[in-house]
Amino acid sequence: MTVGKNTTSRYQITKGKLKPANKTRIFVDAHVFDSEYQGTRTFIREIYLLLAGKPDLELYLAAFDIQNLKKEFKDNDSIVFVPYRNKSSVSRLLFELPRLLTKLEIDIAHFQYIVPPIKNARYLVTTHDVIFNEFPEEFSLKYRYSKNFLFGYSAKRSDILTTVSHYSERSIRKFLKIRNKPISVIPNGVSKRFFESFDKTAAEEYILNNYGVSRFVLYVSRFEPRKNHVLVLQSFLDLGLFAKGFQLVLLGHRSLEVPGFDTLYNSLPPTVQSCIFINSRINDKDLLEFYRAAQVFVYPSKAEGFGIPPLEAGALKIPVLCSNASAMSDFTFFGENHFDPTNQAEFNNKLARAIDAGTTDPNLESISNTIREQYSWQSSAQKLYELIKQASV
Repeated sequence: MTVGKNTTSRYQITKGKLKPANKTRIFVDAHVFDSEYQGTRTFIREIYLLLAGKPDLELYLAAFDIQNLKKEFKDNDSIVFVPYRNKSSVSRLLFELPRLLTKLEIDIAHFQYIVPPIKNARYLVTTHDVIFNEFPEEFSLKYRYSKNFLFGYSAKRSDILTTVSHYSERSIRKFLKIRNKPISVIPNGVSKRFFESFDKTAAEEYILNNYGVSRFVLYVSRFEPRKNHVLVLQSFLDLGLFAKGFQLVLLGHRSLEVPGFDTLYNSLPPTVQSCIFINSRINDKDLLEFYRAAQVFVYPSKAEGFGIPPLEAGALKIPVLCSNASAMSDFTFFGENHFDPTNQAEFNNKLARAIDAGTTDPNLESISNTIREQYSWQSSAQKLYELIKQASV
């Protein structure tokens, strides 16, 4: 295997070079980049692309698919990319990570949710949410039991514990029984590209030419029962949007079975199904074009630890209908387009109104400016950097 100058060998990981006294070595478990897209990927990528420029940090990011990881981080020369031997989470946690942290002489290791049982570095843990406790009916008993044990154990073993919203902070303290340990809120942000000006007509033509989709309502999210896809599909049918020249676009991987959605979708005639576009393999470039071309963006999730997609759409000045549940209750700037995700009639009325108003809504500019001010990756990266430096003293 050819190994680049900023990549360690998969089979011959050498002991780390002598560390300068003023450098802190940070190891980031980035195995999430080996699987389907989710918010934790965005969190890691945006934070560490910014921290890569810090002269007093040495960054090591690890995943199995090292080429994909390097692509996500633009082959940044300030980052050492460390390949895992295999994809097994058990092997990684029990054997590979302890070996790597020792050989690379890591100071602080950053994990999402779960840490290795053998501790040979200071642990920075980001627990994004414990939603499975808020909505137990949406998850199996086995899933809830295992996650509560692993997340609780990891949070208690951490030297630095962070989460992404005050809602998640309260839930973590309640359900994982974290009493006296500090929990720092490092919010997700919105990438600069979502604030760039664009030609909406060009975006619409791109999506039509490449995907055959036009005049559409967009929802970007993994498929899980709590994500509430069935509410959007039912509204699409109730309002007869398929008969008015609209399409429904659902972009995201299927993480869990969604029987309510499947039953409704499978009951539809082919002519209606043809107006519903479902895709789990949209790259970042085309995803941005889908956002830009959307008539309305909807986010009806019942529960989130944060919720990045409605902020991304709002930054682009696309009309957004956003759930007001869980952490999304903080997004009050969506005003009348904030809705109860359990109320079908309310959602129907607000979707119909948003479609009629289109991009003429005078509040779109203000919403975009508010998101820019409140959800900055630069600010979040700086907060994490300060925590790291405090722990390094």
